[in-house]
Amino acid sequence: MKYKIYIFFLFTLLVKAQIPVLNNYNQIWTTQSNNASESMPLGGGDIGANVWVEKGDLYFYFSRSGTFDEHNTLLKLGRVKVTLTPNPFKDNEGFRQELFLKDGYILIAQNNTKIKLWVDVFKPVIHLDLESKTPLKMTASYESWRHKNRDSKGKANNANSYKWAPQGEIVIFKDSISFENNGVQFYHKNRQQTVFDVAVKQQKMESLKDQMFNPIANLTFGGFMTGENLKPDGTYSGTYQNTDFKGFSLSSVKPSKKHSLEIYLNTNQSDFSTWNNGLKSLVSSNKNTVKQAEKNTIKWWNNFWNRSFIYTQKSNSTTKDSVYQIGQNYQLFRYMLGCNAYGKYPTKFNGGLFTVDPVFTNPDLNFTPDFRNWGGGTMTAQNQRLVYFPMVKSGDFDMMKSQLDYYLSLQKNAELRSQVYWNHGGASFTEQLENFGLPNPAEYEWKRPADYDPGMEYNAWLEYEWDTVFEFCQMMLQQKEFAGEDIQKYNSFIMSCLRFFDEHYQYLAKQRGRKALDGNGHLILFPGSGAETYKMANNANSTISALTVISENLLNLSSKELSKEDSDYLKGFQKRIPPLNFGQIENHKILLPAKSWERINNSEVPQLYPVYPWGIYGIGKPDLQTALNTWKYDPDAIKFRSHIGWKQDNIFSACLGLTEEAKKYNLLKMADSDRRFPAFWGPGFDWVPDHNWGGAGMIGMQEMLLQEADGKMYLFPAWPKEWNVHFKLYATQNTTVEAELINGKLKILKVIPEERKTAIINLLGKSTEEKIK
Repeated sequence: MKYKIYIFFLFTLLVKAQIPVLNNYNQIWTTQSNNASESMPLGGGDIGANVWVEKGDLYFYFSRSGTFDEHNTLLKLGRVKVTLTPNPFKDNEGFRQELFLKDGYILIAQNNTKIKLWVDVFKPVIHLDLESKTPLKMTASYESWRHKNRDSKGKANNANSYKWAPQGEIVIFKDSISFENNGVQFYHKNRQQTVFDVAVKQQKMESLKDQMFNPIANLTFGGFMTGENLKPDGTYSGTYQNTDFKGFSLSSVKPSKKHSLEIYLNTNQSDFSTWNNGLKSLVSSNKNTVKQAEKNTIKWWNNFWNRSFIYTQKSNSTTKDSVYQIGQNYQLFRYMLGCNAYGKYPTKFNGGLFTVDPVFTNPDLNFTPDFRNWGGGTMTAQNQRLVYFPMVKSGDFDMMKSQLDYYLSLQKNAELRSQVYWNHGGASFTEQLENFGLPNPAEYEWKRPADYDPGMEYNAWLEYEWDTVFEFCQMMLQQKEFAGEDIQKYNSFIMSCLRFFDEHYQYLAKQRGRKALDGNGHLILFPGSGAETYKMANNANSTISALTVISENLLNLSSKELSKEDSDYLKGFQKRIPPLNFGQIENHKILLPAKSWERINNSEVPQLYPVYPWGIYGIGKPDLQTALNTWKYDPDAIKFRSHIGWKQDNIFSACLGLTEEAKKYNLLKMADSDRRFPAFWGPGFDWVPDHNWGGAGMIGMQEMLLQEADGKMYLFPAWPKEWNVHFKLYATQNTTVEAELINGKLKILKVIPEERKTAIINLLGKSTEEKIK
């Protein structure tokens, strides 16, 4: 009898200690949703959809990367409504909606009826497959609020590039929608005049306009909705969340136990005929290949999940506790990033592909579902970096190309800026950037002093903030450092960004006096900016760190690819970079934001950027105590501390090995959102779902688990012993580290390649003093 009790006790311990696996994180809803804010994300390739069942009908919004209109609004492609007769979803009894993460699809089931929704990762096609035990009639309707022209007034323009400063009346032009070939065809074709033309004229770049990259001219995007056994069934009008729309219905020719619906999408800078032929080609090529496409998509998602992961649970916990949540939400947010793996454009920080009606974020913003705050074609670098940096340690290098190649496409326009305004070399990138490489026209400001430098934004937050491009240069270099990829196509880009700082700050110095450098032969980085916070800064530490790390890494990683001329230039440039600035608080040495500054405009903490993203200070690196002092004593760092939105305190504390602080801020950051889908955070400082919130959370958890310095890999540098975890993350030199921690004991450690296992140093349970040593 005692033996049986002992076995039972042992089994109970094992159950309690068990770490979740991916299937535990599937989202399962057993009641229908009240509205679009309670939707579930679905996607693949470069397509995102918000799926929900409301009052017995299935709905989904669908979006695609790169669908920018004349004003650079990132337009949704529409909403689909599916109604079944007789209706198996008439109540909540037996209802089930589940997101199957492993295979990347959503299944909705009730009363012997199943609907599977999935998106082809390799072709822009959305699929709906229905099976029922009894024959059903299906009506699938394409619903559009862009069935007519709409005036965009007031805050509605925050969704486009004009924001608070529209020049004249702004009209969101209607789409073309019609029944064609037993389906619904819909598309938006940009008119000849776009915000590109307006910005080029505003910013005095017209002399070189013909040479400039223009991604929204002649842009046509839309698609075709069709299905076997479906035929056109008329139109109707309606209203959803105060936005009127027009519906175009396709209905079953006859009731059936099986139905399918496909939505084919096409985006192209071309005339309508070319676009339409491309769409027809996609439709015809997809016939008879759906089953293989589904297998290929499932295989892609399976490989995606095997690539890396973090599963968490408190020691001896059987409930879905706060530690469980952060592991779940890490996986859910990574899934959302995976939905735009191969977009032509990067995943936007302010909602990605998963925004819904804005009234659910702010009831005062009673606009169409196309609305998002901070623009559609406007990219804000400080926010975007947090969306893409976590992909390095998660090994999602293929997914980073959307962001990195986006910058590459803008290099020429950025170099033309330097030539036109200042007659020197290098690529001039601003913090808030249009998808054609010029500053956002509202942030550039229309009401400017006549003699103000035309290359400058007349903006208290953004003036002289040029250095954020270097974090994307760092990601480019990490492609080689971590994955061993050939990055020669990025070398000239990185060189151009460095050259801009070198030449521009010598140019500015010569405007003020006879000498281009200071008395020590260093650049005078004035006026500069410490993020958006420390303005009119002199030698900002964030800029110095960026120049130091990028120039060194480019020399180290690309020595074979760099020409002797570039190599010699970089070595000379390194000598011109000024040293970091330090101060004293209560006799403690700290990192300063800059040598000096004139005002504080925001609440970022760039005095800790030498810790993250630049990695000059951290576990296993010299003088960690100075960085710890900065965290502990700097009054601004303390005052600005938070977990909301793009705040990085969860990352800083992890990088500094501060386990208790890392626990606190990462639990806050990655806790369930207050929306039905746990990873729909926000709005924070931006919008819902807040993707830089999720990205910062991913980075913080990664840094708690694995850090590197001088060829050593530090395991659990800020991870609590009492948190069970199973993770697999990427390190430099094509290395993966997989470890499992159960009840304070390391149970599994796999390092590939195996010879790098000797570089592992386990810091689990070590004190701060021991980490400093």
